[in-house]
This record gives sequence, C-alpha cells and structure tokens, in this order.
Amino acid sequence: MTYQDTLDWMFAQLPMYQRQGKTAFKKDLSNTLKLAAHLNHPEQGFKSVHVAGTNGKGSTSHMIASILQEAGYKVGLYTSPHLKDFRERIKINGKSVSKQFVIGFIKRNTSFFESNQLSFFEMTVGMAFDFFSKQKVDIAVVEVGMGGRLDSTNILTPEVSVITNIGLDHTQFLGDTLELIAGEKGGIIKPNIPVVVGETQKKTKPVFDALAEANTSKIVYADQVVHAVYPSDMMGSYQSKNIKTAFQTIKELQLKGYNISNKNIERGFLNVVKNTGLLGRWQVLNETPKVVCDTGHNREGLSYVMSQLQKEKFRKLHIVFGVVNDKDLSSIVALLPKRATYYFCKPDIPRGKDAKELKEELAVHHLFGETYSSVNEAYKTAFKNAAKDDFVFVGGSTFVVAEII
Repeated sequence: MTYQDTLDWMFAQLPMYQRQGKTAFKKDLSNTLKLAAHLNHPEQGFKSVHVAGTNGKGSTSHMIASILQEAGYKVGLYTSPHLKDFRERIKINGKSVSKQFVIGFIKRNTSFFESNQLSFFEMTVGMAFDFFSKQKVDIAVVEVGMGGRLDSTNILTPEVSVITNIGLDHTQFLGDTLELIAGEKGGIIKPNIPVVVGETQKKTKPVFDALAEANTSKIVYADQVVHAVYPSDMMGSYQSKNIKTAFQTIKELQLKGYNISNKNIERGFLNVVKNTGLLGRWQVLNETPKVVCDTGHNREGLSYVMSQLQKEKFRKLHIVFGVVNDKDLSSIVALLPKRATYYFCKPDIPRGKDAKELKEELAVHHLFGETYSSVNEAYKTAFKNAAKDDFVFVGGSTFVVAEII
C-alpha cells in the first residue's frame, strides 16, 4: 500500500471522533491496554510529560517540547488533531513520523485492528508510542485527546502531569459541570507524580486538590507562582497563561534532574514554531490586508481569540466562519462580533455543519453574511472583498483553519 492508500484505509475503516463525533467515542481503556500488550508495552520504553485541559494543551505541549529540544534532548511530541497531514500528530524534534513507518505500522497490525475493532484514536496512540519507543526518545510530550481518565493516552506514567484549564466542552462525554469535567481530566493524576495546573478556578480547585491528595502527588498552580516574563513567537496575548504553565512544568522537570538552563527556556519560548512546526494559533497569513487564523473553537478558546481580535486596528472586519454540527452555538454566539461581515462555510468533513443552517441560526443573533459552497470559496471572497486596512479572521473550527493554511 502507498501512504495515501494507508490513510484512506485508516479513515474509512476506523471510527474517527474528529470526523464523525459521538459514534466514534469510546469511554474505555480496554482496547488500548490490549494494543499496548500486543505491541510489547511501548509506553514503558520512554519518559513523558502528559498534558490535558480544555484549552491551551496543544500550545503548552509544543512550548514544553521546544524548550526540551533547546536543552539538547531527543523529544517526542504527540498531539491531535492534525491540520494538513496525519503525520503532524507524531513528531520527534519537530520532524514528522515517516510515511514508511505509518505504512509499516498499519500493515503489521491490520488484522489486530480489525479483529479488536480499534478506533482511529486508539490506533494512532499505539503508533505514536511504538515510534517513540523504537526511536529511543529521551522524553515525549503527550497531549490527551479528550478528557483524561479514560483517554487512550492515559496508560502512561509520566514525569509530570499537566492540566491547563477546565471549560465546558465535550459535555456529552465528560459531564455538564466544571466539577465533573475536572474529575475526568484530573484522571491523569498518578500516584506520587507531580501535577501542574495552569489556572486556579474556584469550582475545579477542590477537585484537583482532592485527587492530588489521594495520590500523594505534589500539586502546583502555575498562575499562583511568580514567574519571569518570557516572550514567545506564539502570537496572541492569551498565550501568557500557556507560557506560565509550560514554565512551571519545566521547573518540575529540573527538580527531577533534567538539565535545562535559563537560556534553553528563553530560546525554547522564542522558537516554538520553528522547533515544532506548530500551526493555527493566531497565525498571520497575510499583512495587507491582515489575515489571521486560529483554531480556538469552544467558549473559553474563542473568548481568548476574540479578546485578541479587539486589540487589532482595522477599518472593517471580515470573518470566515464554519463549525461542526454538534457545536452548541448558544455557548459562543455572544462572543462573535456583530459589526462584521460573515462568510459562512461548511468544513469538508462528515461532521461539518451546513452553511445555510449556520447562517439562519446566527441571523437570529444579528450576525449577518452570505453562504459559500466551500471554505476555500468563502476565504477567497473575503480576501477579495477586504481593503488594505481591513482585517480577515478565519476560524470557528480546527477544520476550517486546516483548509486554508
């Protein structure tokens, strides 16, 4: 099979939450444990940092990886979802896993995947852990897919557990209160393993404190510690919280004997994009007119992005906007600027919400624009309509951003 044949098989045969939604979600670790045993427990072959949270876990993971790379470590990085190519999910020192490894891994294990009906995510986690173990990484930064307690990545025993923050997202799977969601994400806290929490929240702090105490784990709230201010190439003022979380995680690794200097930290923050290849976080695509895309899509993520947008100076605002069909629009509609022209579109995945439905639902809230047959058409029209001193924002969904980067 070619690489494309392999991807076609993966996407066609295996349930994929990002594309399909609820029908692909499994609240169970039994398949992951079976796969780990089948692969000779690769998760035991490398050290790791495990990162959960509602928002910022991808950015925080990339920051930690960048700093570790600057310190000279061979660093694995597992994140999701990908924007352009599946291989973005699995990297070592910023370089994506080879097409040959992806093809070979699927070929060797196809019968096991089929007989055990593994999900897309379970299989991908197995691939990442197998790759990191075989490549003998010094440490891997592993981002949780969803939740934490029952996420496929939660077979790790990391050096440090990290929880960026808690917001109301994926409530149909994780619970409909901040406390319940914190309980799920706090499931990555392991006995005697330090945990760094990015944001102190009144409703979630008691949950995390209780879990840390039950596991005899040191817990540190990064926003409660006075840190040096580190500039970063990660644009957007909202990254300041992620910088604090990443910095505190590095401090915990230093206490465990990792040799990381202040210069490594400084350079790591300044070279996140260069070192890791991160895309889609307040990414500037054009200067005149200014075009920015961002993958923030839930209430908390979008609130940070829209706050950043308000700091920009422009004559007129154009917003290319699309969402998935299980998106609770009522949770984000108040954040969307009314003084903007919208270009409604459907991301090209089965979960994509019909652009006409999106237009009708948002018109009730005085958010107006036209519909377009594709993300690309919407973007091209917005760009064409924008004057030099206008601003074009592209977002609403990771999948909308993926189509225009």
